[in-house]
Amino acid sequence: MRGWCDIAYLAKTKNLNGGLVARGATGLPVLLYEGLEVALVPPALDAPRRVHVASVAELSETEALVAFDEVPDLGVAELVVGCRCLVREAEVDLSLIEADDDLPDWEGWRVEDVRAGFVGEVAALDDRAMQPLLVVRRDDGRETLVPLVDAFVEAVDEDARAIRLSCPEGLLDL
Repeated sequence: MRGWCDIAYLAKTKNLNGGLVARGATGLPVLLYEGLEVALVPPALDAPRRVHVASVAELSETEALVAFDEVPDLGVAELVVGCRCLVREAEVDLSLIEADDDLPDWEGWRVEDVRAGFVGEVAALDDRAMQPLLVVRRDDGRETLVPLVDAFVEAVDEDARAIRLSCPEGLLDL
């Protein structure tokens, strides 16, 4: 889905009125705001696929209580728990993101995957506004881009200068 950004994850229900706890994408605050149209993926049977944000109340730096116009009660909210929130890139309010100059300097660090073993070394960290990417140089000279998300990073060993990943099957083959 070109032109769309993954900005949040619907982690759990919060109340009987269809409220949900949304967690921001890795390293980001919750970028949802009133009136924003959101596509919920993967689509759930008998649940809305597109919703509009009715309200947002911050719970922490990375979590918010969110209500959607199309999610009127707990029953519907339970159907969309686990969905990612995608929004059009043009609709993302980048002013909600504070500049982060504290990205790690991992250049030259060893990268391993739990299934594939040794992958390569970090060539760079591609700092994109919505999703930083780990650029891994393979032994054959190819570069692989890995989204720097909590779900993929199993461990970071500063002493060994190593990053252990758990990438979805097929990601490292791209």
